[in-house]
Parts: sequence; structure tokens; C-alpha cells
Amino acid sequence: MGGSASTIAPGATIGILGGGQLGRMIAQAAARLGYRCHIYCPETDSPAAQVASRHTIGGLEDETRLREFAAAVDVVTYEFENIPAGPVEILAEIVPVRPNARALRVAQDRMEEKRFAATLGIATAPWLPVRSEAEAQAAIATIGRPAMLKTARLGYDGKGQVKIGAGEDATAAWRGLGGAPCVLEGFVDFAMEISVIVARGLDGAMLAYPAVENRHKNGILDVTIAPADLAPAIAAAARDAALRLTQALDIVGLLAVEMFVARDGGVLVNEMAPRPHNSGHWTLDACATSQFEQLVRAICGLKLGGVDVLCPAIMQNLIGAEVEHWRAAIEDPRAKLHLYGKTAARPGRKMGHVTRLLRP
Repeated sequence: MGGSASTIAPGATIGILGGGQLGRMIAQAAARLGYRCHIYCPETDSPAAQVASRHTIGGLEDETRLREFAAAVDVVTYEFENIPAGPVEILAEIVPVRPNARALRVAQDRMEEKRFAATLGIATAPWLPVRSEAEAQAAIATIGRPAMLKTARLGYDGKGQVKIGAGEDATAAWRGLGGAPCVLEGFVDFAMEISVIVARGLDGAMLAYPAVENRHKNGILDVTIAPADLAPAIAAAARDAALRLTQALDIVGLLAVEMFVARDGGVLVNEMAPRPHNSGHWTLDACATSQFEQLVRAICGLKLGGVDVLCPAIMQNLIGAEVEHWRAAIEDPRAKLHLYGKTAARPGRKMGHVTRLLRP
């Protein structure tokens, strides 16, 4: 099919690192636009591989398989950010990888995230690095209690973090997290947790989805309310922070930015993810262009789609045994059910989600 020299036209193959539900939904969106997807992951029956045209079973340490994978696709993206730089650099020698490796390096390390935000004058919770028992003691003395101790890397869905309250020992908490490099964050008494997802195309054009409210249960996203009920000035501040971070990281693809809205109305950046995000799943059913289609458009050099909200919506994750309630969602005329093809419903595992459309 025709297009500009920088366009990867329908009919091409998109490589996806990772086989989870985000990869599955990227592949489904890509297929609708006429692209094939090739999944690279170690699992034999991953959610993404179930809906893709090709699947390479391999690990991130397998350079031979990585090179074979890169040679078989036209562009590579990823559905998780805890990827070592080495495999990405191998792929980038052969094929474009979008978003870029720099975005990965920043997003996969909480220290780097916070330092990067600070270089742009974007506020975060007060924090200090903790890489030793002495730093744990010094940090808690400076930050005070309550505070959150979080591993700098590999933490998600409430894992790798612990609250330090009155009388609790920071050194013991750091040891409990394996003595890994951590950050100690001052506890934020927030009014709301929100996120903004920004799409940025190959030409630098950017579009931001509206801020949404996120409510968590046991450290895992439970419900997203789209759009969030925010004062216009707060919504604008959140959007501006997300756009500035996306621009500064030279993203081609998506950047999801999680933030706290403080009780005084201030906006504090918490975490970033250069990929589709759980809090953007509502866009599949209630937005002009889903976050997954938008990613495909961006990495293939196509014009970004509209981000107009077709109707307000509430997205609820189905965690573990909650997936057994799928029949109620099927029978609800305002509900859209999305199941991820996972066979074992373990506690804390995301099995699917339901989006309820709030039409009048």
C-alpha cells in the first residue's frame, strides 16, 4: 500500500515484546487496520499469541532469537517496560523500536523518573534514595513518617513497596524488600489519583486523552472513571505535565503518566509507563480512537486518531476469581466485556475488564 517514506503501511508486521493482555489488545487493534503482529515472549500460550499471526518463543537473553525476530518485522514495540537495555539495543540495530530505549530506561527506574521530572520543573512527592541501611535511616529522618518505601525497579501492582508508619523501622523495611535500591517517598494525602495518556506520532504531533480517576484495591487498579471530575485548572495542569514529559522523552507511541491530586489542588507526578496502560482500557469502547489503535498509528507513522470521548465510562478490572462474574457483564446492555484468554485465575491476576458506558 502507498504512503510516505516514513510510513509503515497496512500489510506490514509489527513486532511486540511481551505476550500479556496489553500485547493482545495491541494485536487486535493492529489487525483491524490491516497489520500483522509477531509476538516475542517465553510463554507458549500467552494472551497476545492467541490473536497474533506469528509467535516466537524466546527469552530476552537469547540474542540469536532476538535477531531473527527483528529481521521478520517492520517495527517493534513493547507491552511492558522492565526490559534490559541490551535486548532493545540488539533489536534497534535491525529495526525501529518505538518508543525509544531512553524512555524505557527512565520509566523502569523510580529514581530516574523522579530526577527526570525534576529537570522539567514537574513536581513529585518528596523523596530520597535508599541503597543502604545508613541511607534508610537518614531518609526516614528527613522525610518523616508515614512514608512509602518502594523498590527503584520491577515494582508494579502494589508489589515491591511497603508503608512505614509510626514506630516501624526503615532499615527492617528495606531489608524486607531484599536490600534492593529503593526510594523513600513522603506520604501524599491526596484527594484523587489520576492518569493522563499522551500519544505522540513520528512527526511529533501529540494528543492527550482526558485525565481519568483511578481507584485501587490491594495496590492493584480496581476502577477507572473516565473522565475524572476535575476543576479545569487541575485537568490542564495534569495534561501539561504529561505532554511535557512525552515531548522531553521524544516518545513515538504512548506515555501514561500517573499522578496524585493533592488536597490543595496541586498535581504530583507518581509514575510513567511508555506503553498502553490499564487506566486507558476504557478508550476501547468510549473514545473515538482506542489507546491501542493510537499506538499502532504512532509507531507506524500514521496520523493520530481523535481522542474525543464518545460517552463517560467506568472501567472495572476483573481480578482473580472476579472473572467468574463475566455472565453478569454479558447480560448488561451497557457493559462491554473484555477477557484476556488466561486459563488460571490466580489471586491478584488481571483476567479481564468490563467497561460500563454511562449513556443518558
